[in-house]
Amino acid sequence: MSKPIILAVAPVAHDLPKGCKCGLSAEAVARDVIACAKAGAAMVHLHVRDNEGHLSEDLTIYDETLSLIRAESDILIQGSTGGASDLTCEQRCVALKHPLTQVASLNVGSINFDDGVYINTLPEIRYWAKRMVEEEIIPEMEIFDLSMVDTAKRLIAENLAKPVMALALGFENALQANRHNIDLMFAEMRTIPGSVVGLCQHDMKNFDLFRYALEKGADVVRVGFEDGYTRDDGTTAATNLDLVNDGIRIIREMGFELATPAQAREMLGIPKERNA
Repeated sequence: MSKPIILAVAPVAHDLPKGCKCGLSAEAVARDVIACAKAGAAMVHLHVRDNEGHLSEDLTIYDETLSLIRAESDILIQGSTGGASDLTCEQRCVALKHPLTQVASLNVGSINFDDGVYINTLPEIRYWAKRMVEEEIIPEMEIFDLSMVDTAKRLIAENLAKPVMALALGFENALQANRHNIDLMFAEMRTIPGSVVGLCQHDMKNFDLFRYALEKGADVVRVGFEDGYTRDDGTTAATNLDLVNDGIRIIREMGFELATPAQAREMLGIPKERNA
């Protein structure tokens, strides 16, 4: 049997070119996610937002979205603890309060973002990780540079995380999206026993590094309007499903199989109690 690959989709983005169809209502997002799940996506990454797409503490839209998704799909739900640095720790982890959240992104360090700084102090990281442990939610540790691998090792040693990591590349003034950095970072991440390694590429303009990450042993790859809107053939995607279909085709062409949500749960170590 070939290696199963978790295909994740991050469907919601604010600024999109003409021709991209990305609704922001609970119904529109859920419809989009369900279509991607039926095609083969095993996990969805969602922020808690309002009807205009802005980050929010109000779980209403998130709850409506997840309920609609779960009514028709068993796709894994990954909530985000990302967001602007001026939000409080509690505001950034509101997705952890929802019983359908099974995985959550956990940024494990501070980096330059554009002309500013994305602040994630170690006390804050531990706070979010402890909340995830309490809720039996699996942290996906977002790795933006080499030093963060050591932080990931520390969190694992403190029983605050499992070795589930996503390399995040391509943010302006942070680690850039290229093969050398994938080689370097994957090699270091793989020094952690039992590691599950993924790639998240910001401002994704083609599928070159998507393919390269798979060649280098990625277990998880991600597409969606939050990351980029360009298809494998260089055209603009009309929907997230276009990007998911490109990802599926590439995964299969490279000789891998798509992980089902059940396989993804096993790969990520999600407790049975969270398999709602």
